[in-house]
Amino acid sequence: MSKYTKSIVASGHPLVSEAAGSVLKEGGNAFDAVVAAGFASSVVEPALNSLGGGGLLLGHSVAKGQNFLFDFFVDTPGLGLKKSVDEPHFFPVTVQFSGSTQDFNVGLGSVAVPGTLKGLLHTHDRLGIMGLADVLAPAIELAKGHVTNEKQAYFLQLLRPIMTLLPEGNAIYNICGEYLKKGDLLVNSGLSSFMEMVAAGDGEAFYHGEIARRVSEDMEVGGGLLTYQDLSSYEVKERKPLSVGFRDHKLFTSPAPSLGGALIGLSLTLQSLYGRPDYEFGEKEYLLHTTALMQEVEKLRGSGFSNEEDLKAFFNTTQGEQSVENIRVFSRGTTHVSIADKAGNCASMTCSNGEGSGYFAPGTGVMLNNMMGEDDLHPEGFHSSPPGQRVGSMMSPSLLIKDDDVKLVIGSGGSKRIRTAVTQVLYQVVDFKRSIQAAIDAPRLHWDGEVVQLEPGFTKASVETLASRVKLNEWESKGVYFGGVHAVIPGVEGAADARRGGGVIDVE
Repeated sequence: MSKYTKSIVASGHPLVSEAAGSVLKEGGNAFDAVVAAGFASSVVEPALNSLGGGGLLLGHSVAKGQNFLFDFFVDTPGLGLKKSVDEPHFFPVTVQFSGSTQDFNVGLGSVAVPGTLKGLLHTHDRLGIMGLADVLAPAIELAKGHVTNEKQAYFLQLLRPIMTLLPEGNAIYNICGEYLKKGDLLVNSGLSSFMEMVAAGDGEAFYHGEIARRVSEDMEVGGGLLTYQDLSSYEVKERKPLSVGFRDHKLFTSPAPSLGGALIGLSLTLQSLYGRPDYEFGEKEYLLHTTALMQEVEKLRGSGFSNEEDLKAFFNTTQGEQSVENIRVFSRGTTHVSIADKAGNCASMTCSNGEGSGYFAPGTGVMLNNMMGEDDLHPEGFHSSPPGQRVGSMMSPSLLIKDDDVKLVIGSGGSKRIRTAVTQVLYQVVDFKRSIQAAIDAPRLHWDGEVVQLEPGFTKASVETLASRVKLNEWESKGVYFGGVHAVIPGVEGAADARRGGGVIDVE
């Protein structure tokens, strides 16, 4: 008999949590619920997620007695390309956050081979217990019309040039000549019809049928690289999670080719080597130490650190001691859902459409991703990798385990800030014994390679001390830039990040 009396969902949108919760109430397990959440998120978080994007799911299955990772992130396109594309349809768009800017590249040439749809169907097929039509029903209803909330209206406004790049986007997001705003009804009839087709068992048409052919034709004419062979060859990868010790816990997180898991592992390893803190959260020592840790991780990443083999080598050499000494001397569109059901099954899933390419797969209401245009995923340069290769990701869905029990299901959206957001929350929960909601709500910082981006909420004296050591950009308010961490303590509580308008639901 399970020791848990309730199931819990924490996600980036209350309607996503409700969709997952309704499936749990009807007898589905955590994996049915996370699939329902994935489809619902593609509807109500269109600036962050899409069935045309990619993702990772890290889970714990009670029946199988194991932790697992399903990798359905994107592949590089170009398999069977009929002719070389010298100048892809590929151009930059600058997104203005409230305290900083970031450039993203969009257009047909930015589209990588999408994996989210296939990953969700794979998860349901392998681990779900409900019928697919019942799992998709909440998302289908949402696509027929739901009210846009404040956070999603803000995200859509940030990405307005991308969302309305082509006529398909204009038809969805421009209502009677006015761009969608808070309180407006968002209707995506193409997406609802497509999901009804998927629910009836014809989702493979996206990868093998008429939809795939039409996408390929559009790409050939419009300067894209995605081919029918890319789509028909795409496969979900089942991988062994990366395991990293931290104090008396183990963190299971995303393995290679994901970069984020190894970098979180590196941060936790450095924290373990450094020792337990002798200061309180938020004090000047916390800011100095956290900044120094971020700088050291970024320096090691720049020197080639990228996977678990590097992590093992690092731990067994004097390099770790040198990095700890460096820290002492200083003292430097993604969404997530976490679910734990009453049986003890856990699912941590991060999905992203990047910022979207602007291009919609014909007749589906599904905007495809722009992962080929994100610089942090292509450190050797855009379009430099061969076709058919799984793209590395910063996604890091994770489980924190102690004495074989899952203590925390956690993950975040936030592009380059995912790893720093997750590690800061983990530090607070494990080292400072803070509650999960307090840790998520706490102000964050992020070293972007040149400047410490700093949320408000730290004391003036602590900020002044940090400013004497490194250049700061102080934000006036907490923002989506710093990620969106959503976490669940199985059977106890969930916590969602207000930065992304998150929501939690308990199911007795």
